[in-house]
Amino acid sequence: MIQSSRGVYIVLSLEIKADAHVRGYVGENIKLKCTFKSTSSISDKLTIDWTYRPPSSSRTESIFHYQSFQYPTTVGTFRNRISWVGDVYNGDASISIINPTIKDNGTFSCAVKNPPDVYHNIPGTELTVTERGFGMMLSSVALLSILVFIPSAVVGVLLLVRMGRKSAGLKKRNKSGSKKSSIEVSADADQEKDDCMAKLCVRCAECLDSDYEETY
Repeated sequence: MIQSSRGVYIVLSLEIKADAHVRGYVGENIKLKCTFKSTSSISDKLTIDWTYRPPSSSRTESIFHYQSFQYPTTVGTFRNRISWVGDVYNGDASISIINPTIKDNGTFSCAVKNPPDVYHNIPGTELTVTERGFGMMLSSVALLSILVFIPSAVVGVLLLVRMGRKSAGLKKRNKSGSKKSSIEVSADADQEKDDCMAKLCVRCAECLDSDYEETY
C-alpha cells in the first residue's frame, strides 16, 4: 500500500495462479507450476517462497526461496530435491521435485512479493504421488479385458445373425412348400410295400409258367 501525492492510498496487489491438484509418480520429476502477474516492474527485491504442509497437519516447512537467485532447502526431507524451473521476468515461479516419493504427498504453497506490490493470495497445490506400476497394472488388466471381450462379443453377434438367418430360411421354406403329415408318409410306405409284393408275385408266376412249358 502506498500514498499518492493527493493523500490517496493505493493498494498494489499480485495475482498468483497455481494448479489445485497435481498427480505424479515415484521417481519421476514433478513440476509444481506457479505463475504471477504484478502491477510493478520486476526488480531484485522480488521474492518467491515455497512451503510444504504434510497431509492432516498444520505444520509447514520452507522448501525454497528465491531473491535474484534460487535457494532450495538444505535441510529436511526435500534437501537437494528441489529444482528451480521458473522465470521471474515471464511471471513464472515454478519449481520441480526431484525423485519424488509417496512421503511427499501434501500441500505446496507459492508466495510471491514484488515490492511495493506485496498483497496477494497464496494458492495451494495438492500433490498426490503414486507408484506407476500400479497404474500400469490397471491398464494391463483393462487391455486384457478388452482383448477378451471384443472377440467374444463379435463371435456372439455372428452366431445370433447366423441363427436368425437360418430360422428365417426355415420359415420361408415351410410357407412355400407343403409338408406331408405322418399319415401321408405311412400311406406312401405301405404303397411301396404293396408294389414290391405285386412285382414279386408276377415274377414268381412267370417262373412257374416257364417250368410248366418245359415239362411238355
